[in-house]
Amino acid sequence: MRLRLVPKETSFDFFGRAKLWLGISALLILVGLVSFGLQGLNFGIDFRGGTTVRTDATETVDVGAYRDAIAPLGLGDVSITEVFDPSFAEDQHVAMIRIQAQEGGEAISGPQIEALNAALDTVAPGIKFVSVESVGPKVSGELIWTAALAVGLAIAAVLVYIWLRFEWQFALGAVAALVHDVVLTIGVFSELQIKFDLAIIAALLTIVGYSLNDTVVVFDRVRENLRRYKSKGLAEVLNISINETLSRTVMTSVTTLIALISLFVLGGDVIRGFVFAMIWGVLVGTYSSIFVASTILLRLGVKRDWNKPSAPSGNQFANIDA
Repeated sequence: MRLRLVPKETSFDFFGRAKLWLGISALLILVGLVSFGLQGLNFGIDFRGGTTVRTDATETVDVGAYRDAIAPLGLGDVSITEVFDPSFAEDQHVAMIRIQAQEGGEAISGPQIEALNAALDTVAPGIKFVSVESVGPKVSGELIWTAALAVGLAIAAVLVYIWLRFEWQFALGAVAALVHDVVLTIGVFSELQIKFDLAIIAALLTIVGYSLNDTVVVFDRVRENLRRYKSKGLAEVLNISINETLSRTVMTSVTTLIALISLFVLGGDVIRGFVFAMIWGVLVGTYSSIFVASTILLRLGVKRDWNKPSAPSGNQFANIDA
């Protein structure tokens, strides 16, 4: 017996309350933008600058113990990751400790480095500081610009790709859904003041790909059904297409969420922000593929039987009214 999260055949009316769903999305986007304007993002060390310390010890790296030893020093935001390399000796355990920029300067001071060394020596006797490097605000500012450019170029590439594969109406619907997902994700990070670093940029780009995949699956079925059901209106064809792909959409989202929730609970603090962004992105990406991209497509209208050699020329490019 096959497991089904939704019935084999469904007939949900996804556009009966289209204005309500778009209104909810618009409200959430507005809240996110207001929060971003008032309090901004809680940028991590990648974007604020700070000091990176590379340590080498014979004791196994215990991130929790390292963090507990550093906490009393009051250095602010501290990120600790263990470094793995096949070339390391069996008793060589390396960690990267990133500390936010301190007040009045970019890097932590000499006495603070000595205090940090002493604190870590209590949990890893004989620990050595292999290197101490600082990242200034100029480099951090460049990273912010580069990250924003990466997300913008990804969305622009999607616009061109969907335009070439389908039609411009499909492209605008897909891009509207992607912008919706990215803005809502940034908004929730602003509202909750969760640390925003380069890992979250990677999550945003992953969300763009995931949401696009869902949207293309629906749009492919829409294109097929526009040719199959020539007498049906666009809203009915869209409903049929979404219902036909609903089982696949739900199954993909649920199985992805199971893995992400497991990582969120068991993965530790280092990847928790990234995983949270992915969980949120899967939810809003699934929602936007159905309620945003398709609704925009319905409002714009599409051509029927384009590029079909056997189609009669008279009404080949007749518009379908939304």
